[in-house]
Amino acid sequence: MEHHHPHLPRNDYGRFIATVLLFCLLAAAGYALQHTISCFLLSWVIAYLLDPLLVRVEQRGLKRGYALGLLYVVLLFVGFFFLAFILPAITISWNAFIHDLPAYIQKLKQVAFDWKSRIPDRYGADEIQWLIDKAAANIDTATEKAGVGAYNFGTRIIFNLFNIVLSPILVFFMLFYKQTVIETLKSWLPDGRRDQIIAIANEVNSSIGGYLRGQVFVSIIVAVLASVALLVLGTPHPFFCGIFAGAASILPFIGVIIATLPALFFSWFQFQSASMVGQTALTFAVIYFVEGYLIKPLVFKESMNLNPLVTIIMVMALGETLGFWGILLALPIASAIKITWGHLVQGDFNQR
Repeated sequence: MEHHHPHLPRNDYGRFIATVLLFCLLAAAGYALQHTISCFLLSWVIAYLLDPLLVRVEQRGLKRGYALGLLYVVLLFVGFFFLAFILPAITISWNAFIHDLPAYIQKLKQVAFDWKSRIPDRYGADEIQWLIDKAAANIDTATEKAGVGAYNFGTRIIFNLFNIVLSPILVFFMLFYKQTVIETLKSWLPDGRRDQIIAIANEVNSSIGGYLRGQVFVSIIVAVLASVALLVLGTPHPFFCGIFAGAASILPFIGVIIATLPALFFSWFQFQSASMVGQTALTFAVIYFVEGYLIKPLVFKESMNLNPLVTIIMVMALGETLGFWGILLALPIASAIKITWGHLVQGDFNQR
């Protein structure tokens, strides 16, 4: 007697395996071509930020090619100002930080030994002193690693100058052929679902574009305010701390805390005064109050409404995978997934 077993949908298994292999292949290719992808992402973000300006110029009756030429002339003057005034100040601040780094580490070592001498001879004091000795013994190693890390960071910046030179060329072609690329992608969409996919794409585009432009604007404001405030307070390396604060503002929730750490340390090292440390902390509290309650509500008129846990997981996962670009693009990618998933649950893709 023959037994008939239901056949499993082998096509579904084949598609699943093919999808997994495709993602693995893309991950391997991304790791091998990380510098190329970094350059592409930099160009894509710049093009995304500049496109609204180009569209406004086009609306005044100027052709896209001429509008691009005018935009690049303006950017040429902005770049000249940056290279002539801003970059030297940043370079001087970075060199001063590298020069003073061993002194900072040795100061931490001295503080650790001072704490050890003040520990009373009580129960548990031996364990605490052992921990302090262990930490102090590792400070020299930390100094060496910090120096190597700072050197590698500077080397990566120099290497990325190639990306900075190549990016304007890629940005030009991205902006010039934007409409051609969009029309080509539209032609590849199935006729029955083209309108739904285009509507979802426009919604995702609006969310991502608003976030990127707003975040860059907010980071620049935080960096400028922090640099000026620390310069007035007399804190060492104000430009370094300001740029770090602006970059740290990208991180949700914990960015505010991380941004204040270098400024608080330099203030304590320079003045050895709890009053100056308190003034520095109060300064950053005012800056982030203005950022959180005045600037961001104006810049981010439409919130992404993302779950905090999902936000943290996306930032951690993409940050570990793509580094800085993963942190910057984590929220836009999460927003795009949320929007697409919402339409999928509503059955919009099933409409014919």
